[in-house]
Amino acid sequence: MQALVLVVILSCVFVLAYRFYSAFIAAKVLSLDPKRTTPSTILNDGRDYVPTNRWLVFGHHFAAIAGAGPLIGPVLAAQFGYLPGFLWILIGSVVAGAVHDMVVLFASVRHNGKSLAEIAKAQVGPVSYWLVLVATLFLLIIVLAGASIAVVNALYNSPWGAFTVGVTIPIAIFIGIYLKWLRPGKVVEASIIGVILIILAVVVGPVIKESSLAPYFTLDKKTLSVIVPVYGFFAAVLPVWLLLVPRDYLSSYMKFGTMFLLAIGVILVNPLIKMPAVTQFVAGGGPVIPGKVWPFMFITIACGAISGFHSLVSSGTTPKMVENERDIRLIGYGAMLVEGFVALMALIAATVLPTADYFAINSAPEAFKKLGMQVQDLPYLSALVGEELAGRPGGAVSLAVGMADIFSRIGGLRHLMSYWYHFAIMFEALFILTLIDAGTRVGRYLMQELGGVFYPKLRDYTWWPGVIFTSGIFTFCWGYLLYTGTIATIWPLFGVNNQLLAGMAFAITTTYLLRLGKAKYIWVTLIPMTFLLITTIVAGYQNIVNNYLPKQKYLLAVLSAVMILLVILIVMDSIRVWLKIFRGEIPPYKDNENSPSLKAETMKHLSE
Repeated sequence: MQALVLVVILSCVFVLAYRFYSAFIAAKVLSLDPKRTTPSTILNDGRDYVPTNRWLVFGHHFAAIAGAGPLIGPVLAAQFGYLPGFLWILIGSVVAGAVHDMVVLFASVRHNGKSLAEIAKAQVGPVSYWLVLVATLFLLIIVLAGASIAVVNALYNSPWGAFTVGVTIPIAIFIGIYLKWLRPGKVVEASIIGVILIILAVVVGPVIKESSLAPYFTLDKKTLSVIVPVYGFFAAVLPVWLLLVPRDYLSSYMKFGTMFLLAIGVILVNPLIKMPAVTQFVAGGGPVIPGKVWPFMFITIACGAISGFHSLVSSGTTPKMVENERDIRLIGYGAMLVEGFVALMALIAATVLPTADYFAINSAPEAFKKLGMQVQDLPYLSALVGEELAGRPGGAVSLAVGMADIFSRIGGLRHLMSYWYHFAIMFEALFILTLIDAGTRVGRYLMQELGGVFYPKLRDYTWWPGVIFTSGIFTFCWGYLLYTGTIATIWPLFGVNNQLLAGMAFAITTTYLLRLGKAKYIWVTLIPMTFLLITTIVAGYQNIVNNYLPKQKYLLAVLSAVMILLVILIVMDSIRVWLKIFRGEIPPYKDNENSPSLKAETMKHLSE
């Protein structure tokens, strides 16, 4: 199979889906109103609620949702063959992932930028509010730990990679200051400077590698497992304009640009996909991800097709910046389709490698020996990039090698493969670090919301002691999992919890649609919710019984079981409300977002 065939099929389907299906959802299901004043204007505080240009918000939203999932998930799922992953990315992005993101963003904007838990409180009831709050905190802790493991596995003992990724942080802060005070409003100018500086970081990398500074950037896994959470803490505490938005915006340029270049590379090179359409591991027993293709492929690809984490961004930072309701279609549905395209590029980059080389990179050495395979190009590729590639599980390294291999075939650029490889590593790390900064910030919001029940002052987002305390507690929680976990244990746990949260978000938004009088359209959210929950609960059960308990991973088993129970209770609570709506016992929801009373209530909640 030629890779270009997959690119053409997916691109055509995505264009048609955005043109017709998203337009149907915007007009009929959600009835977007461009004349309504959005919460970014109503509650403009210059910190969290800030009216922002639609393309800047799109860049932030895409950078925040497109973390490790679309890069790592498809690569790990490639052990089942290229066809199962391709079909789920194609179908899941259109009818599940993009719908999920768009509907949750709409619901949050109509609830003055409140969290998914607050939406559940308004639409379902106080029980679901508490359940959602706890469930989202669980998910965020696991998501950030799982995503960070990929960064650690890619950067350990790699001074070039560590320097290049590390220097992007001061570059982002400089661009934030540049736009805030030095040259306000000069977005294009700042973007050009930022992108040039990031590219220079890649070019200077080999100089650092061979200099006396190399030992300072040659970091082991444990050291990196401390540094990454420290970054997350500062990203959660600092104002959005200083680090989060400029980093996400610059990252979006790198992400879009790299994916565009990779797509061009696929077109020009048209590489042959060497992984079989379906491997023997569809029946289970794979060295990368345990279990059969159903249900494990669906929880492994995760964000590449649908992600519950996106509901936290769509009801976290993004709705507080949306300037006009008509932008919800572009930001919610459109950004997810772009992420689906990224997932396909990741799948292609992994599957153009020889099959044995793919498994040699993504398996522990002892596990690879049991497969009875012989590596083909891996020693040659390791020599080209200047690093040992075998035995680096987690997906990040095999993706970077596949990308570098495609890039280096263009115009006789094979001698630059080491640059392409480290550029790809930086590209992946930027994806993941933007998830870490946005996710940690959302986690801080939720910690403040939860802690505010016991100490109301914590709900004041401008109170620095509360911001620092909740950021520190939340960062420690996911940092501990990162420090003690592995990709084989954390990623399946992340996948289960991530998809459970998506199903939960669908249940809450279905309730909202019913209360808005949209009963004839709830199939849009109900069908993907049903498939997702059945698949994920089965995967979670199998994980506990076949993986965690036999290996005495009792903490992970408890986390999985608790999350499954929480989501089942939330769905049952939602169904209870649905039945009351159909019986006429619950009146339609009065969606008067701009009313003075709702604005006053929201302001009170934010300042309590």
